[in-house]
Amino acid sequence: MASNKFTILGRYLIRFSGQAALPRVIGGNLVKYCSTSAKKSPGTLKLTLKGLGLGLVLGTGYAGYTFVTESKPKAHLVNEKEDLLILEHFPNVKITRKIVNDADKSGLKITLFQYQTCPFCCKVRSFMDYNGIPYDVVEVDAVLRQDIKWSPSKKVPTMLIRTPDRKFLQLTDSSMIISVLSSLLRDKENNIVELASFYPSISYHDEKGKKKSDIMNKYFLMFKEGTPKSVSKEELEDERKWRTWADNHLVHLISPNVYRTKDEALETFEWFSEVGQWSEHFPAWERNLMVYVGAAAMWAISKRLKKRHDLSDDVRGHMYDALDKWMSAVDKKKSPFLGGKKTKFS
Repeated sequence: MASNKFTILGRYLIRFSGQAALPRVIGGNLVKYCSTSAKKSPGTLKLTLKGLGLGLVLGTGYAGYTFVTESKPKAHLVNEKEDLLILEHFPNVKITRKIVNDADKSGLKITLFQYQTCPFCCKVRSFMDYNGIPYDVVEVDAVLRQDIKWSPSKKVPTMLIRTPDRKFLQLTDSSMIISVLSSLLRDKENNIVELASFYPSISYHDEKGKKKSDIMNKYFLMFKEGTPKSVSKEELEDERKWRTWADNHLVHLISPNVYRTKDEALETFEWFSEVGQWSEHFPAWERNLMVYVGAAAMWAISKRLKKRHDLSDDVRGHMYDALDKWMSAVDKKKSPFLGGKKTKFS
Protein backbone atom coordinates (compact mmCIF):
# COMPACT_ATOMS: atom_id res chain seq x y z
CA MET A 1 0.00 0.00 0.00
CA ALA A 2 2.83 2.37 0.89
CA SER A 3 4.47 1.64 -2.45
CA ASN A 4 1.29 2.45 -4.36
CA LYS A 5 0.84 5.59 -2.29
CA PHE A 6 4.33 6.78 -3.14
CA THR A 7 3.92 6.05 -6.85
CA ILE A 8 0.90 8.35 -6.98
CA LEU A 9 2.55 11.01 -4.82
CA GLY A 10 5.82 10.77 -6.68
CA ARG A 11 4.23 11.34 -10.07
CA TYR A 12 2.15 14.14 -8.60
CA LEU A 13 5.29 15.81 -7.28
CA ILE A 14 7.04 15.42 -10.62
CA ARG A 15 4.22 17.55 -12.05
CA PHE A 16 4.12 20.25 -9.43
CA SER A 17 7.54 20.90 -7.84
CA GLY A 18 10.03 23.84 -7.90
CA GLN A 19 13.81 25.07 -7.45
CA ALA A 20 16.53 27.55 -5.85
CA ALA A 21 16.92 30.34 -3.24
CA LEU A 22 16.24 34.03 -2.67
CA PRO A 23 18.27 36.97 -1.34
CA ARG A 24 15.91 38.39 1.27
CA VAL A 25 17.06 41.99 1.62
CA ILE A 26 16.73 43.05 -1.99
CA GLY A 27 13.39 41.27 -2.15
CA GLY A 28 12.16 43.17 0.87
CA ASN A 29 13.35 46.49 -0.53
CA LEU A 30 11.68 45.96 -3.86
CA VAL A 31 8.42 44.85 -2.35
CA LYS A 32 8.38 47.96 -0.24
CA TYR A 33 9.00 50.01 -3.37
CA CYS A 34 6.77 48.14 -5.79
CA SER A 35 3.99 46.73 -3.65
CA THR A 36 3.14 49.07 -0.77
CA SER A 37 -0.23 50.71 -1.12
CA ALA A 38 0.23 54.47 -1.45
CA LYS A 39 -1.12 57.45 -3.30
CA LYS A 40 -0.67 57.13 -7.04
CA SER A 41 2.33 58.66 -8.70
CA PRO A 42 2.19 60.20 -12.18
CA GLY A 43 5.13 57.96 -13.12
CA THR A 44 4.84 54.83 -15.21
CA LEU A 45 6.68 51.55 -15.04
CA LYS A 46 9.45 53.25 -17.03
CA LEU A 47 9.96 55.78 -14.26
CA THR A 48 9.88 52.97 -11.76
CA LEU A 49 12.69 51.25 -13.62
CA LYS A 50 14.84 54.37 -13.26
CA GLY A 51 14.21 54.30 -9.54
CA LEU A 52 15.06 50.63 -9.50
CA GLY A 53 18.37 51.35 -11.19
CA LEU A 54 19.34 53.78 -8.44
CA GLY A 55 18.11 51.38 -5.80
CA LEU A 56 20.17 48.56 -7.24
CA VAL A 57 23.32 50.69 -7.24
CA LEU A 58 22.85 51.42 -3.53
CA GLY A 59 21.38 48.13 -2.45
CA THR A 60 23.01 45.36 -4.47
CA GLY A 61 26.27 45.38 -2.51
CA TYR A 62 24.57 45.16 0.86
CA ALA A 63 21.95 42.68 -0.34
CA GLY A 64 24.53 40.48 -1.99
CA TYR A 65 26.64 40.58 1.16
CA THR A 66 23.67 39.59 3.31
CA PHE A 67 22.69 36.82 0.91
CA VAL A 68 26.08 35.16 0.63
CA THR A 69 27.02 35.53 4.30
CA GLU A 70 23.98 33.55 5.41
CA SER A 71 25.86 30.35 4.47
CA LYS A 72 29.07 29.08 6.05
CA PRO A 73 31.78 29.23 4.94
CA LYS A 74 31.26 32.64 3.39
CA ALA A 75 30.77 33.06 -0.35
CA HIS A 76 31.85 36.06 -2.42
CA LEU A 77 29.81 38.25 -4.71
CA VAL A 78 31.12 38.64 -8.24
CA ASN A 79 31.03 42.28 -9.30
CA GLU A 80 29.51 41.86 -12.74
CA LYS A 81 26.13 42.60 -14.27
CA GLU A 82 24.18 39.96 -16.16
CA ASP A 83 21.92 41.67 -18.67
CA LEU A 84 18.61 40.35 -19.91
CA LEU A 85 19.00 37.96 -22.81
CA ILE A 86 17.12 39.15 -25.90
CA LEU A 87 17.38 37.33 -29.23
CA GLU A 88 17.03 39.14 -32.54
CA HIS A 89 15.74 35.98 -34.25
CA PHE A 90 14.02 32.80 -33.16
CA PRO A 91 16.42 29.82 -33.07
CA ASN A 92 16.25 27.12 -35.73
CA VAL A 93 14.43 24.43 -33.74
CA LYS A 94 11.49 22.12 -34.30
CA ILE A 95 8.28 22.88 -32.39
CA THR A 96 7.21 19.61 -30.78
CA ARG A 97 3.60 20.57 -30.09
CA LYS A 98 1.32 23.56 -29.54
CA ILE A 99 -0.96 24.19 -26.56
CA VAL A 100 -3.88 26.28 -27.83
CA ASN A 101 -6.57 28.27 -26.03
CA ASP A 102 -9.01 30.06 -28.33
CA ALA A 103 -10.30 32.13 -25.39
CA ASP A 104 -6.85 33.51 -24.56
CA LYS A 105 -6.60 37.31 -24.40
CA SER A 106 -3.05 37.64 -23.08
CA GLY A 107 -1.54 38.25 -26.51
CA LEU A 108 1.57 36.36 -25.41
CA LYS A 109 3.63 34.31 -27.85
CA ILE A 110 5.58 31.84 -25.72
CA THR A 111 7.88 28.93 -26.52
CA LEU A 112 8.87 26.58 -23.70
CA PHE A 113 12.06 24.52 -24.04
CA GLN A 114 11.64 21.62 -21.63
CA TYR A 115 11.96 18.02 -20.50
CA GLN A 116 8.41 16.73 -20.17
CA THR A 117 8.93 15.21 -16.70
CA CYS A 118 11.30 17.81 -15.22
CA PRO A 119 9.60 19.11 -12.04
CA PHE A 120 10.60 22.70 -12.81
CA CYS A 121 9.15 22.45 -16.32
CA CYS A 122 6.00 20.83 -14.95
CA LYS A 123 5.62 23.73 -12.55
CA VAL A 124 5.73 26.27 -15.38
CA ARG A 125 3.36 24.24 -17.59
CA SER A 126 0.89 23.84 -14.73
CA PHE A 127 0.83 27.60 -14.16
CA MET A 128 0.24 28.36 -17.85
CA ASP A 129 -2.36 25.61 -18.24
CA TYR A 130 -4.26 26.79 -15.15
CA ASN A 131 -4.29 30.38 -16.44
CA GLY A 132 -5.19 29.38 -20.00
CA ILE A 133 -1.99 30.73 -21.57
CA PRO A 134 -1.21 29.16 -24.97
CA TYR A 135 2.37 28.17 -25.71
CA ASP A 136 4.57 26.14 -28.01
CA VAL A 137 6.74 23.31 -26.71
CA VAL A 138 10.22 22.24 -27.79
CA GLU A 139 11.10 18.88 -26.23
CA VAL A 140 14.83 18.88 -25.44
CA ASP A 141 17.11 15.84 -25.46
CA ALA A 142 18.18 15.65 -21.80
CA VAL A 143 21.59 14.20 -22.73
CA LEU A 144 22.68 16.02 -25.91
CA ARG A 145 20.54 19.16 -25.40
CA GLN A 146 20.89 20.10 -29.07
CA ASP A 147 17.76 22.27 -29.11
CA ILE A 148 19.23 24.68 -26.55
CA LYS A 149 22.78 24.84 -27.95
CA TRP A 150 21.99 28.45 -28.97
CA SER A 151 21.44 29.39 -25.31
CA PRO A 152 24.21 30.50 -22.90
CA SER A 153 22.30 28.59 -20.21
CA LYS A 154 21.87 24.86 -20.78
CA LYS A 155 19.17 24.50 -18.16
CA VAL A 156 15.45 23.92 -18.55
CA PRO A 157 12.92 25.33 -18.41
CA THR A 158 14.07 27.94 -20.87
CA MET A 159 11.36 30.24 -22.19
CA LEU A 160 11.30 32.61 -25.14
CA ILE A 161 8.63 35.34 -25.14
CA ARG A 162 8.09 37.50 -28.20
CA THR A 163 8.46 41.19 -27.31
CA PRO A 164 6.43 44.10 -28.73
CA ASP A 165 9.29 44.85 -31.16
CA ARG A 166 9.20 41.20 -32.35
CA LYS A 167 12.40 40.13 -30.64
CA PHE A 168 12.56 37.27 -28.13
CA LEU A 169 13.12 37.66 -24.40
CA GLN A 170 14.78 34.65 -22.77
CA LEU A 171 13.86 33.59 -19.21
CA THR A 172 15.51 30.59 -17.52
CA ASP A 173 14.32 30.25 -13.91
CA SER A 174 10.97 28.55 -13.25
CA SER A 175 10.04 30.62 -10.18
CA MET A 176 11.05 33.87 -11.88
CA ILE A 177 9.09 32.88 -15.02
CA ILE A 178 5.93 32.35 -12.97
CA SER A 179 6.35 35.63 -11.08
CA VAL A 180 6.92 37.59 -14.32
CA LEU A 181 3.93 36.04 -16.09
CA SER A 182 1.65 36.51 -13.09
CA SER A 183 2.68 40.16 -12.73
CA LEU A 184 1.95 40.66 -16.42
CA LEU A 185 -1.46 38.98 -16.23
CA ARG A 186 -2.45 41.29 -13.37
CA ASP A 187 -1.71 44.34 -15.52
CA LYS A 188 -1.51 43.62 -19.25
CA GLU A 189 -0.34 47.18 -19.96
CA ASN A 190 3.03 46.31 -18.45
CA ASN A 191 5.92 45.71 -20.83
CA ILE A 192 7.32 42.19 -20.51
CA VAL A 193 10.93 43.34 -20.88
CA GLU A 194 10.52 46.04 -18.22
CA LEU A 195 8.92 43.54 -15.86
CA ALA A 196 11.76 41.06 -16.36
CA SER A 197 14.21 43.82 -15.41
CA PHE A 198 12.82 43.73 -11.86
CA TYR A 199 14.37 40.26 -11.48
CA PRO A 200 18.11 40.92 -11.91
CA SER A 201 20.63 38.10 -11.95
CA ILE A 202 23.61 38.13 -9.59
CA SER A 203 26.78 36.05 -9.74
CA TYR A 204 28.76 34.80 -6.76
CA HIS A 205 31.38 32.22 -5.80
CA ASP A 206 30.29 29.47 -3.42
CA GLU A 207 32.41 28.06 -0.60
CA LYS A 208 34.24 25.83 -3.09
CA GLY A 209 35.12 28.76 -5.32
CA LYS A 210 32.67 27.74 -8.03
CA LYS A 211 30.91 30.59 -9.81
CA LYS A 212 27.12 30.47 -9.49
CA SER A 213 24.23 32.76 -10.29
CA ASP A 214 20.78 33.39 -8.86
CA ILE A 215 17.76 35.54 -9.59
CA MET A 216 16.80 38.22 -7.08
CA ASN A 217 13.13 38.77 -6.18
CA LYS A 218 11.99 35.65 -8.03
CA TYR A 219 9.24 34.91 -5.50
CA PHE A 220 7.86 38.47 -5.57
CA LEU A 221 5.06 39.89 -7.72
CA MET A 222 5.46 43.39 -9.10
CA PHE A 223 2.45 45.69 -8.70
CA LYS A 224 2.45 48.89 -10.71
CA GLU A 225 0.10 50.84 -8.45
CA GLY A 226 0.80 49.16 -5.13
CA THR A 227 -0.50 45.94 -3.59
CA PRO A 228 -4.16 45.35 -4.53
CA LYS A 229 -6.64 45.68 -1.67
CA SER A 230 -7.85 42.15 -2.42
CA VAL A 231 -4.45 40.73 -1.39
CA SER A 232 -3.05 41.04 2.13
CA LYS A 233 0.62 41.30 3.05
CA GLU A 234 0.27 38.15 5.14
CA GLU A 235 -1.08 36.18 2.17
CA LEU A 236 1.83 37.24 -0.02
CA GLU A 237 4.38 36.38 2.68
CA ASP A 238 2.81 32.95 3.26
CA GLU A 239 2.82 32.27 -0.46
CA ARG A 240 6.50 33.19 -0.76
CA LYS A 241 7.36 31.03 2.24
CA TRP A 242 5.87 27.90 0.69
CA ARG A 243 7.27 28.58 -2.77
CA THR A 244 10.72 28.89 -1.20
CA TRP A 245 10.16 25.72 0.83
CA ALA A 246 9.21 23.76 -2.29
CA ASP A 247 12.33 24.98 -4.10
CA ASN A 248 14.78 24.61 -1.21
CA HIS A 249 13.49 21.42 0.41
CA LEU A 250 10.72 19.45 -1.26
CA VAL A 251 12.27 19.25 -4.73
CA HIS A 252 15.51 17.82 -3.34
CA LEU A 253 13.62 14.79 -2.03
CA ILE A 254 12.43 13.67 -5.47
CA SER A 255 15.63 12.32 -7.06
CA PRO A 256 16.76 10.26 -4.04
CA ASN A 257 13.27 8.69 -4.01
CA VAL A 258 12.76 7.88 -7.68
CA TYR A 259 16.35 6.76 -8.42
CA ARG A 260 17.02 4.66 -5.30
CA THR A 261 18.34 1.68 -7.28
CA LYS A 262 19.61 1.16 -10.82
CA ASP A 263 16.45 -0.76 -11.70
CA GLU A 264 14.23 2.03 -10.35
CA ALA A 265 16.24 4.61 -12.28
CA LEU A 266 15.85 2.67 -15.53
CA GLU A 267 12.12 2.13 -14.88
CA THR A 268 11.71 5.86 -14.23
CA PHE A 269 13.42 6.81 -17.50
CA GLU A 270 11.34 4.28 -19.45
CA TRP A 271 8.30 6.05 -18.01
CA PHE A 272 9.81 9.42 -18.96
CA SER A 273 10.19 8.12 -22.52
CA GLU A 274 6.56 7.04 -22.61
CA VAL A 275 5.15 10.26 -21.13
CA GLY A 276 7.47 12.50 -23.15
CA GLN A 277 6.81 10.54 -26.35
CA TRP A 278 10.54 10.29 -26.98
CA SER A 279 10.07 7.55 -29.58
CA GLU A 280 8.04 10.00 -31.67
CA HIS A 281 10.28 13.04 -31.25
CA PHE A 282 13.74 11.47 -31.39
CA PRO A 283 15.43 8.74 -33.49
CA ALA A 284 15.76 5.33 -31.81
CA TRP A 285 19.48 5.70 -31.03
CA GLU A 286 18.90 9.08 -29.38
CA ARG A 287 15.93 7.82 -27.41
CA ASN A 288 17.98 4.87 -26.11
CA LEU A 289 20.86 7.19 -25.25
CA MET A 290 18.51 9.38 -23.23
CA VAL A 291 17.04 6.40 -21.37
CA TYR A 292 20.18 4.43 -20.51
CA VAL A 293 22.70 7.24 -20.06
CA GLY A 294 20.11 9.38 -18.28
CA ALA A 295 19.15 6.58 -15.88
CA ALA A 296 22.79 5.82 -15.01
CA ALA A 297 23.61 9.50 -14.51
CA MET A 298 20.60 10.23 -12.32
CA TRP A 299 21.18 7.12 -10.20
CA ALA A 300 24.69 8.43 -9.44
CA ILE A 301 23.49 12.00 -8.91
CA SER A 302 20.74 10.87 -6.53
CA LYS A 303 23.39 9.37 -4.23
CA ARG A 304 25.26 12.68 -4.14
CA LEU A 305 22.02 14.58 -3.44
CA LYS A 306 21.15 12.18 -0.62
CA LYS A 307 24.51 12.91 1.02
CA ARG A 308 24.42 16.65 0.30
CA HIS A 309 20.99 17.11 1.91
CA ASP A 310 21.79 14.80 4.82
CA LEU A 311 19.02 12.29 4.09
CA SER A 312 18.89 8.95 5.88
CA ASP A 313 18.50 5.63 4.08
CA ASP A 314 14.76 5.95 4.68
CA VAL A 315 14.29 8.51 1.90
CA ARG A 316 10.61 7.59 1.69
CA GLY A 317 10.21 8.77 5.27
CA HIS A 318 11.66 12.19 4.42
CA MET A 319 9.17 12.52 1.57
CA TYR A 320 6.20 11.56 3.73
CA ASP A 321 7.32 13.99 6.44
CA ALA A 322 7.46 16.81 3.90
CA LEU A 323 4.04 15.95 2.49
CA ASP A 324 2.56 15.73 5.99
CA LYS A 325 3.93 19.20 6.74
CA TRP A 326 2.32 20.57 3.57
CA MET A 327 -1.05 18.91 4.20
CA SER A 328 -1.09 20.14 7.81
CA ALA A 329 -0.71 23.70 6.53
CA VAL A 330 -3.55 23.17 4.03
CA ASP A 331 -5.79 21.59 6.68
CA LYS A 332 -5.32 24.62 8.96
CA LYS A 333 -6.79 26.80 6.22
CA LYS A 334 -9.96 24.65 6.19
CA SER A 335 -10.13 25.08 2.42
CA PRO A 336 -9.37 22.93 -0.65
CA PHE A 337 -6.12 24.82 -1.32
CA LEU A 338 -3.56 26.69 0.74
CA GLY A 339 -4.70 29.88 -0.98
CA GLY A 340 -8.38 29.26 -0.27
CA LYS A 341 -11.06 28.12 -2.70
CA LYS A 342 -8.72 28.64 -5.65
CA THR A 343 -5.14 27.51 -5.99
CA LYS A 344 -2.35 30.08 -5.88
CA PHE A 345 1.38 29.79 -6.61
CA SER A 346 2.12 27.51 -3.69
